[in-house]
Amino acid sequence: MERAQNRSTERQTDRPGEPGTDRAHRPTTGEPAPADRGAAPRAELELLVHGVGGTTPEKMLGDPRTVRVTGDDTAAVFRRAADAEPGKAPRGEPVREAYVWCNLTSGDSSRALWLLLLPFMVVNLAHWMRPAATDRPRAVRLYGLLVRLTALTLTVLLVAAACEVALDLVAWQCAGVPECARRHTWLTFSGVAASVADGGWWSLPGRRLALAALAPVALTVLLWYLSRRTWSAYESHRPMSREPEPEPETDGSALAMPGFWYGRRLVARLRAAHTAAGLLTVAAAVATPATRFDHRPGAPGTLNVLSWLLTAALLAGAAAAVGVVCRRGRSENTLDQALDRHLVRRLPLGALGLLLLTALYAGWSRPGWHSTGRLPGDPAFGTLMLAQGLLVIALAVVARALYRRAPDRRAAMRGLGGPAVALLACSLGGVMSGGVAQRVAGWLDGTGALPAGPPVLLTWQASTIPPVLAVLLLLGVRLGMGTARLARAERARVRHEHPGEPEDPGRTRTIAQVRAMATLTDRAPLVVAVLTAATFVLGAMALAGAMTTGKTPDGAAHRTVDVLREAAGTSQALGSWLVGFGFLLFVTWGRRAYKDASARRTIGILWDVGTFWPRAAHPFAPPCYAERAVPDLTWRMATWTQRTGGRLVLSGHSQGSVLAAAAAWQLTPSTRRRIALLTYGSPLERLYGRWFPAHFGPPALAALHRDVACWRNLYRRTDPIGGPVRVPDDTTPEVDHGPLRDPLAYGRTADHPLPAPILGHSDYQADPDFGRERARLLARLRPELPVQRPDPRNSAGGAG
Repeated sequence: MERAQNRSTERQTDRPGEPGTDRAHRPTTGEPAPADRGAAPRAELELLVHGVGGTTPEKMLGDPRTVRVTGDDTAAVFRRAADAEPGKAPRGEPVREAYVWCNLTSGDSSRALWLLLLPFMVVNLAHWMRPAATDRPRAVRLYGLLVRLTALTLTVLLVAAACEVALDLVAWQCAGVPECARRHTWLTFSGVAASVADGGWWSLPGRRLALAALAPVALTVLLWYLSRRTWSAYESHRPMSREPEPEPETDGSALAMPGFWYGRRLVARLRAAHTAAGLLTVAAAVATPATRFDHRPGAPGTLNVLSWLLTAALLAGAAAAVGVVCRRGRSENTLDQALDRHLVRRLPLGALGLLLLTALYAGWSRPGWHSTGRLPGDPAFGTLMLAQGLLVIALAVVARALYRRAPDRRAAMRGLGGPAVALLACSLGGVMSGGVAQRVAGWLDGTGALPAGPPVLLTWQASTIPPVLAVLLLLGVRLGMGTARLARAERARVRHEHPGEPEDPGRTRTIAQVRAMATLTDRAPLVVAVLTAATFVLGAMALAGAMTTGKTPDGAAHRTVDVLREAAGTSQALGSWLVGFGFLLFVTWGRRAYKDASARRTIGILWDVGTFWPRAAHPFAPPCYAERAVPDLTWRMATWTQRTGGRLVLSGHSQGSVLAAAAAWQLTPSTRRRIALLTYGSPLERLYGRWFPAHFGPPALAALHRDVACWRNLYRRTDPIGGPVRVPDDTTPEVDHGPLRDPLAYGRTADHPLPAPILGHSDYQADPDFGRERARLLARLRPELPVQRPDPRNSAGGAG
């Protein structure tokens, strides 16, 4: 199998009429020369973009011998070896190229740990789910601001949970009790266990807290490092400049803006703010016990003054971090190449300096200071949870107002998809924090030596896991019953579609079942709505339960409360075990998804949707692969059409169709009109149009249809991911082809002597309609330079 050692570069010696450089053209102008009469036919190219799960260029091109035309080991364009030979005469079919981008989302199994950043990825999705209302710029900016603030609370929550485990449970409670410290011998590495018994240097609680702070600090630094490393690898790819031909005003998608796929400046600012917020959270966790002790009556005046100065400095640092998050959102109208280097460096370093001062302050000798009970985490976690709830409610109000300005009946949850997803992200972060704290407390407790355990709110949050799973189980039963009814109804349709053929009940039942199962994708808004409602109610109950813990009502109310507390205790124990099991399941699934292509096809669609979008709200979310893939495709299409003046069909399957549409939007208008778009198994409207209406809603898809030369979309009823794009345009021919037959034959025929498989989401190119539709697209692309098509918005029929 040859790939020319995967080091071949794009050939510059192609003949006129071949894919490559036409020496008769003038590439400096960006326009191809008109075709001479009798000259060789124009070049024809089909650029294939694969979907979820990834594949190899050999499978995409149907040839074991492929060579890399351009690109690197991460993402590259391949051709068949025969098509890459210089001087080869044009064939009767277009030359095919395969863009392979699967290494952007897969690779080393250690990247499965990115699944632990799932709350960050989910809240980042909420930023892109706003309704499509462009006439309310202030409301749009407010929506983005609320999402960024919600994302900031998630960072604080994660670091606060790490502080709860390291500082409270380990350094304050366990290390402060001789029985617990002796039982866990691994504490002896710092001398804590011995110091508790003999009153050594580490017996001061502030010094133990300062030492334990290294764990949450290491977590914060790790998040900063991962974000910065992926920032330099993904966000550093600049999109193609469109200065010679700027993009005109359009009512289409924001994905056409020059700076959409270049968010380096915002990610750097957010990374600095979130890193500073994490370090300040650790500093506050270390300083709070010491300041409370220093504020007691009779405390030394010097420490009292220092405590107030340190508190003011921490508040000022927190205000600076929040101000950076609030000050600036995404800049998409232009290619923003500036970086706020002073801010990016000084803000985290300033927070680190405050943390060091806090550690010195907490480690000061304070006679009579002993660690008793638990650290004051209950008010902190309660305030954080309340703030998240208020932010989500405000986000829902703004989203609903935007939706009313531009209602879309196909939009998921009537515009409330973003707030619902933001709430799920906060709930996921809270449940993970509560479950981990509960499990660590149970492990440290042993024989009951741990004095108080984790904060009450975290234990209540862990108790919400079993009820949520019960709600999901009931919802799953309901959806299963509905799917069974739909499958029975589909059997009659399947029999009606194959009149005159011998009846095969088993075959009919299988086809109907696959079609019914494929409709479950359209029930996703119902699942999210039910899960959001259950989460909101259970979260409110957890907050109320934490606030009423410790109060002892009388009479019948006392007995009722005792019963509820017993049930809550059982649910808490079960929830903590479920969190541990879920953690192992996450890592196992993640490793399998990055190693096994079949597993990626099963769970990869959600991950690829989440990482398709740039990091606009949370800088610690997994990196956006589209910030590399979209410029790759844009550069390839623009340079190829510029050099050859040929016809190009951009062919995208599944998630590849989303990348293809995003790349087409990034082309200049003149180049975009030389491109034909062929999508199949595409989630453009079924998933992206419903959940991201501001960017893939009906106006955006209609604008894309007007801008490209022609567009055809193929789908099947058995496909759980792809579907029609439903472009609201009167232009003919329509974009959507009728649903393809699947299977191609009901029974055994002369063409299919063996039973034809049900293909579902795969192997669209095996359908005969695929080749016919591709040929029609090429025929509709005129070989000469296209003129500007009239804009249907202009009543005079002028140029668009």
